[in-house]
Amino acid sequence: MEDIYKTIITPSEETLFKEKGSKFFGYAFPVLSEEDVKERLEELRKKHHSARHFCYAYQLGVEKIRFRANDDGEPNNSAGMPIYGQIQSFEVTNILIVSVRYFGGTKLGVGGLIFAYKTSAQMTLEVSDVLKKTINIQYKLTFNYDLMNSVMRIIKEKNIEIVNQKLEMDCQYIISVRKNDSEAIFTIFDNLYKVAVKNM
Repeated sequence: MEDIYKTIITPSEETLFKEKGSKFFGYAFPVLSEEDVKERLEELRKKHHSARHFCYAYQLGVEKIRFRANDDGEPNNSAGMPIYGQIQSFEVTNILIVSVRYFGGTKLGVGGLIFAYKTSAQMTLEVSDVLKKTINIQYKLTFNYDLMNSVMRIIKEKNIEIVNQKLEMDCQYIISVRKNDSEAIFTIFDNLYKVAVKNM
């Protein structure tokens, strides 16, 4: 099972593609929700307040994918889908790509628009810092203090990330493990006497 996905964690540099006087400014942003998408679009609308079109596509999720493509007033499927096509060909997720168009006075026609928006998205992805990340699963461990050393030994041996810890009456750790290793790790802790382990 593949448990790796590609994404960006910092916004891209601005790119500029020109075609017959029209200018297409391209941007890529890391996003995790529709709310993030709205905020980024608002920022761009303020920055480019005289632009005619803010065409975009985004993809969210790792195993359950949600996506949307928006032509923002351009002819049907001439902008959003070509942008989304580039998200697919670069195989990235949790990303928003926006191409902001200033009309240059010459109509490009549907074919010209598809080419321009596709190129704008491609240029933007080429300057983006695309990273590979693992799909991780979180478990909550609950145990008494006397088991701290045993638990910590496993965590160090297996190189497990502790996301959160609460040390009160008992110890509670939230750990993050790669999906491919998750069943094995679950079993190790599940077999450890007096350690409660459950999915988050």
